Parts: sequence; C-alpha cells; structure tokens
Amino acid sequence: MLWGSSHGALELRTEGGATHLRATFPYGVETELAEGRLEVVAPRAFAGRIEAGEDIHLLSGHDYNKPLASRAAGTLQLSDTDQALTIEATIDGSTSWARDFLAAHAAGLIRGLSPGFRVANGGERIERRANGLLRTVMAAALFEVSAVTRPAYPAAQIEARSWEAEKPANLPLIHPLNRWRL
Repeated sequence: MLWGSSHGALELRTEGGATHLRATFPYGVETELAEGRLEVVAPRAFAGRIEAGEDIHLLSGHDYNKPLASRAAGTLQLSDTDQALTIEATIDGSTSWARDFLAAHAAGLIRGLSPGFRVANGGERIERRANGLLRTVMAAALFEVSAVTRPAYPAAQIEARSWEAEKPANLPLIHPLNRWRL
C-alpha cells in the first residue's frame, strides 16, 4: 500500500459553510511497509465494490464509530482511474469527531489517506526480491478510506498478513476473511 503525503494528497476547503475533502490514493507506487516488505496496489485494484455502487465510508482513523462521510449518505464520491483513486467528500462538522478531525487537520496533524480493504482470493501476487518481498495487490474489496495521522500500517498488521513467496505444503491456508487491512 502507498501511504504518505508525498504521493497522496488530503486537502480540505470550506465553501458556503460546508467543508469539502479531496484526497488521492495513487496506484502503481511501491511502498516499504516494513524492512524487506514492499507493497504496491495495481491500477483499479479497488474497482469491484466501487463500480458495483457499494457503500464505502470515509472514517477518521479507521474507526467505524467516527464516520465522516459515506456513499449511502450521498456525502462521498469515489473516482477510480488507472492512475489513482480520488475521494471527494462533504463533511458535516456537527459531530464531535468531525470537529476533532477538522481541528487536527487544520493544525497539520492529519494529512494522510489510508484505505481499508480485504484482498480478494487470488487477488495478490508475491515475488521475492534481493531486498525482501514485493506484494502486488491486484484485486481487493475496498470498504473504507480513512484520514490518518501516520499513513502507514502498524507492524502488527503487517505481521498478520501472509508474506510468503511460496506457501509450504505443511502450513494451513489463511482464510481470506482474516486478511483485513484495517
């Protein structure tokens, strides 16, 4: 996954009393999640749920108890191209967590974008490299995108994922539902 303000952008502006968020998650950029663990999201890897019109949420810090916008509410629009996933949202500042998010963003504390997704069965390719492993996410079910302070996965979640280039026959299979990326 790619996280970071140098490749993505999280921008807020106020027009007519409403706060609008625009964010970009670029595809095809390698990111080092941990030493020797690289990941890249292929173009349109999230297209499945987006094109199906499924509900997707914009959250504060991957917390479903702190929703900022959603497709079902009509406050979140997603545009998926070969270059990037673009998010546009209208944020209502009437909840305490939305006010907290807006204040933290204004203070320069929240600048990153982090998608929460589950990799589809067969939706990844893992290859060995001299300096470690590269995981390419080819297809994943996008459930949410979050505004975060540190746009990278914590080490515990990296360890929860399968990072083997080839799975030895004596290890149990990892069920796809256990591959949450939140």
